[in-house]
Amino acid sequence: MEKPLADQLRPSSLDEVVGQKHLLGKDKIFRKVISSNKIPNMLFYGPPGVGKTTLANIIANNANMTLYKLNGTNASTSDIKDVIKDVNSVFSTNGILLYLDEIQYLNKKQQQSLLEFVESGDITLIASTTENPYFYVYPALLSRCTVFEFKALNIDDIKEGLLNASKKIKVTFKDDALTKLAIASNGDMRKSLNNLEFLANSLKKGKNEITPEMVDELCSKANISYDRGEDHHFDNLSAFMKSLRGSDPDAAIFYLAKLLEGGDLIAASRRLLCSVSEDVGLAYPQLIPIVKACVDSALQLGMPEARLPLSNAAILIANAPKSNSAYLAMDAAISDINKGKGVGVPRALQNTHFDGDDALVKGQNYKYPHDFPNHYVKQQYLPDDLKDRKYYVPQDNKNEQLTKEYWEKIKK
Repeated sequence: MEKPLADQLRPSSLDEVVGQKHLLGKDKIFRKVISSNKIPNMLFYGPPGVGKTTLANIIANNANMTLYKLNGTNASTSDIKDVIKDVNSVFSTNGILLYLDEIQYLNKKQQQSLLEFVESGDITLIASTTENPYFYVYPALLSRCTVFEFKALNIDDIKEGLLNASKKIKVTFKDDALTKLAIASNGDMRKSLNNLEFLANSLKKGKNEITPEMVDELCSKANISYDRGEDHHFDNLSAFMKSLRGSDPDAAIFYLAKLLEGGDLIAASRRLLCSVSEDVGLAYPQLIPIVKACVDSALQLGMPEARLPLSNAAILIANAPKSNSAYLAMDAAISDINKGKGVGVPRALQNTHFDGDDALVKGQNYKYPHDFPNHYVKQQYLPDDLKDRKYYVPQDNKNEQLTKEYWEKIKK
């Protein structure tokens, strides 16, 4: 069976690798170290199809060490033991280099089994993962590795890789077919080469030109890098929330569109509801029910129409004045509660109780605010140990400043 094009064309030297210039540039420390063949323990982290496995293979093939390859998706404890048993054997004269792909799928015990040998230097580990290693890799093992982040390839990187591949399989691109194919990969070189191979196989005998129409037919949507169980999902949600908070309507709409195209209507709706209370809050409290109405409409409509009320909500939140005063006030109150403060309730605020003979003050003595001018009377509401505590601090926006001025006038 013939290998896929992506495997056939896998680079065999650093100069053939496309992208990752922040690591592989001529003057970069990473390149200098791995070119010296003094290989440290390393962990490669980044999205699929950006060169992690390719680079690990190049390093391994150039190192004068016994190479073992394992994949976390199917590696068993016995597979790891088979590697360990060759430590200090005739098979490891120049040391053992273990390339462990998808390390996040190994359980804690399996990762721990490598710790002793990685620490002693008997095994040099190069691991790769598409997940955040600080969440998925055992901390003691992670501390013995240097983490390098691989970035999604840009359009020019993908086009360079596709052009190199097209020369080897003798196909050409008409007009903007190359650009369309690069865009559809969403930064994944493997995906782009797989698409190229599919299109090349579809050409009739004697034809060697790939047209934009062919690319459109194959790639109706970009290969959205989105999985609700992986880090990229939470990265998009985080970027969406921060764009709303940062008052950037263009970025907010982009990430909302990405979430919706990834099929995550519920998470997008929840973030909108959260942001309007956390980030807009008392600067424009009337927006809270408006966003709730937009979300309700979206959930009733379903996709694709749900994008309409949600885009309204996102733009409204992004353009609204911002205040997190209520958020800060609540967090400060929770902090005091968790410190054991404010256990008691002032007598005037308690439910009606019988005053015993030992009561120093008889009667509840609660003052009903509506019996006083402007419906306000000064009395203690917070517990004794917190009676002077200020949780809510009005922020510099029109709505809160007007409210502040009103109460300063009344309470004077």
